[in-house]
Amino acid sequence: MHILKIIHGYPANYNAGSEVYSQSIVDQLKKTNKITVFTREENEYIADFNFRYETKDGVDFVYVNMARGKDGYNHKKINDKFSELLQTIKLDIAHIGHLNHLSTGIIDELKNQNIPILFTLHDFWLMCPRGQFLQRNFDGESLYKLCHKQEDEVCAESCYKMYQSGINSERDKNQWKEWINQRMSVTKKIINKVDLFHAPSQYLMNRFIKDFSVPIEKIFYLDYGFPTHYLKPERHLKSETFTFGYIGTHIAAKGINLLIEAFKGLEGKAKLKIFGREIGQSTKALKELVKESSNPVEFCGEYINHNLAKDVFSKVHAIVVPSIWGENSPLVIHEAQSCHIPVITADFGGMKEYVQDNVNGLLFEHRDIDSLREKLQYAVNHPEKLKSLGRKGYLYNENGEIPNIIEHCQELHRKYNYLAELKNAKVI
Repeated sequence: MHILKIIHGYPANYNAGSEVYSQSIVDQLKKTNKITVFTREENEYIADFNFRYETKDGVDFVYVNMARGKDGYNHKKINDKFSELLQTIKLDIAHIGHLNHLSTGIIDELKNQNIPILFTLHDFWLMCPRGQFLQRNFDGESLYKLCHKQEDEVCAESCYKMYQSGINSERDKNQWKEWINQRMSVTKKIINKVDLFHAPSQYLMNRFIKDFSVPIEKIFYLDYGFPTHYLKPERHLKSETFTFGYIGTHIAAKGINLLIEAFKGLEGKAKLKIFGREIGQSTKALKELVKESSNPVEFCGEYINHNLAKDVFSKVHAIVVPSIWGENSPLVIHEAQSCHIPVITADFGGMKEYVQDNVNGLLFEHRDIDSLREKLQYAVNHPEKLKSLGRKGYLYNENGEIPNIIEHCQELHRKYNYLAELKNAKVI
């Protein structure tokens, strides 16, 4: 098959969950298929919408420059050039991972050329303009409120208030309400244009069925798959200090500040290691927070995914996932479980779907610092208990092993074949 993988970012430029997952399936699928990756790059010194072509590691890459188009969602220049691209390559299937920073019109061009579309849902971007049901709250007060449904006026008054002039608030609000309404109308129509949706958590699947009216026959659940050959337990260095680890980006949605606040003042010997690419002033602000901690906090920088077991998991006794939004199926939870590391995370969203309290980790009350601190203290006081929770591993496999990338891609391929057969039968 010739598979077109569409994703809004790709390693090494971007290393969040959807990007890492995309690279994992591309590395596996390219062994038996032709793969083209369509993704973005950000070059501020050339024009937007420039297409750049490159072949590396047996994969063809098409990069579109999107240095300035963060909040746009449909760009005619991308659509037109993408249409020309499709006419030069013969495709069997398009597998979309994310269209943020790209263009929703890509889907229309695929449909115009009768190419089947499988769409992996990594977050709520189709049903929430900002993707996480986490308000921007540009008011200097109630930061990052959690949303439970999309409403045009709430979006305009909260998430898009930062773009308003501050002179005529009613006019500005109405302009953004109209913009959001149109945007949601466009993404809502995607339901009928996509042939099959893939959800990596039951939580995410149910939200799209219930709140976005995706027909149950057009969506399936399949947890992420992982290259498990580099996710094997490593021997830990012996230490009397209980070491917590955080892996991820240094942004507010990840709740890293809550973790630092909860960690402060823990009794007993404890340490916190923070892994991930530093982000300018955000990381600087987090480093200011740790100055009041009585226990050591280390910023350990980036890591190479293939070295996770050795460079990260061998150096911690538990991983903490404190996200303040409804994460759907965090890769780090699975990766830790593969290496027999217990996970401490929130009792919300897809996080609690993969961690059961006192079975393979600990759950704290979502967004609650005191509850998180209580669980951290329990871990420090009961290190052997935490070690036993880590040995349980993945909940949905008797041997505790996480889904591997080979079987995962075999299932994806079955879906591709199904869609290709429907196309040939002219059902799509």
